[in-house]
Amino acid sequence: MARWHAIQDGSRYDRVVTMDVTLSTNDPRAADADLIAVAAGPQATALGAPARALREADPIATAYIDGPPLAVIAVAAGVEGLRTAAARAVRACGSGADQTVAWALDPASPLALSKQVHALAEGAVLGSYDGRRWRSDGSPRERVRRFVICGADGDGLAAVAARAALVARWCNTARELVDAPANLMSPAELARRASEIPGVELELVDPARAGLGALAAVGASSASPPLLLVLRHRPAGAPQTPRLALVGKGVTFDTGGYFLKSRPEIVHQKADMAGGAAVIAALGAIAELALPLSVTAVVPACENMVGATAIRPTDVITTASGLTVEVVNPDAEGRLILADALWYARSDGATHLVDLATLTAGVSDALGDLYGGVFGGDTVWRDAVVDAGNAAGDLAWPLPLHERYEPWLESTVADLRNVAGKRLGFSVFAAAFLARFAGDGPWAHVDMLGPALLAEDRGDAFGAGASGYGVRMLVELAARCSAEAVG
Repeated sequence: MARWHAIQDGSRYDRVVTMDVTLSTNDPRAADADLIAVAAGPQATALGAPARALREADPIATAYIDGPPLAVIAVAAGVEGLRTAAARAVRACGSGADQTVAWALDPASPLALSKQVHALAEGAVLGSYDGRRWRSDGSPRERVRRFVICGADGDGLAAVAARAALVARWCNTARELVDAPANLMSPAELARRASEIPGVELELVDPARAGLGALAAVGASSASPPLLLVLRHRPAGAPQTPRLALVGKGVTFDTGGYFLKSRPEIVHQKADMAGGAAVIAALGAIAELALPLSVTAVVPACENMVGATAIRPTDVITTASGLTVEVVNPDAEGRLILADALWYARSDGATHLVDLATLTAGVSDALGDLYGGVFGGDTVWRDAVVDAGNAAGDLAWPLPLHERYEPWLESTVADLRNVAGKRLGFSVFAAAFLARFAGDGPWAHVDMLGPALLAEDRGDAFGAGASGYGVRMLVELAARCSAEAVG
């Protein structure tokens, strides 16, 4: 193991736009804004919106009145509706740079003021994300640099806004990593990006030298060597327990190996490292928030390619735990590399484990692109992960594990095989496989294939493309673990 040093100089995707989210008790017309945004309703009328704008706000209509334009937005009920509305307001701003959007709070909203402020700050930063970072001019569009929430008056609201904006910014970092083209986002480049996170220690583990046989075998198919990224947040005075480990699948491109993916599937495989991106970004947020908790992120990073050194059907691999695995399906490589990473994290002293992976299409078939599926033998810990995700906006749903799944993973030539060979229950068998490597203690597996990369705009704060799913979940989970440990 060695401390990582950057191997590339400045690249075109090194910057995530930092939005300044502020609060003001003043009228939004006094905010020196380029655009004023308001929910369709009495508040919009009071600001001069004509009745036609209220009728045509589906979801947004712009009224050109005296002063800056007024964006009238149809806001759905609840926190999600407000978050989406803020993102739409930011995206509705003109094409100039460094603009200001002022949001007029609705005094009639039934939501608590702190929830309104949190949703607006988060939505504004999420809405500022621009995935088109690889244009020839070398820089993203930096349209909105300032988002002012007008009419906010209350103790602690500035801190609420700042925290929401911070986590959303790290969520955008994960989105940027996932959206990056596979020829640029190699395992080494993912490590370089991780090395730039302030306040986080980074070690690189050579899989072959460290005995991580599964990661070494899968990564041997590529000209880009596999790496195990180990990031640590170790604040002074953190309690001995819990020690939380976040494990993220980091396959920077997945061809499926000798079980080559179909053309419709393979074009999305740069996103097969979304779990790794989520845990890297979450650790950045955890470090910036200075949570008094020991947290480690472990990312097995590799490419799954086709070639003379690729794993073959019927190969037997010796994993880091010592268990041997028969490769029945070379396209089920994610669980192989996660097996080594889970073993490593537990051996490193983690008391609580969560892994995130774009692992199986079965979960997205069941839950669509909105929910991640969460498995775990310890249902208390599994439900804690689900609750943290739902509270933070990364929606999650508990799914079952049972010991009767295990016999289907038995191999005639090795300890295990990497798929059960059954048409149904593919996601459950994948989780059952991972459970064999998670060790003793709480562990949960989040299968996030559906919400990680959005094929189309769902009509929320994200739009199409990478969503950064998992970042908000993990930060909320770490915050709750920290509060329980300190309390």
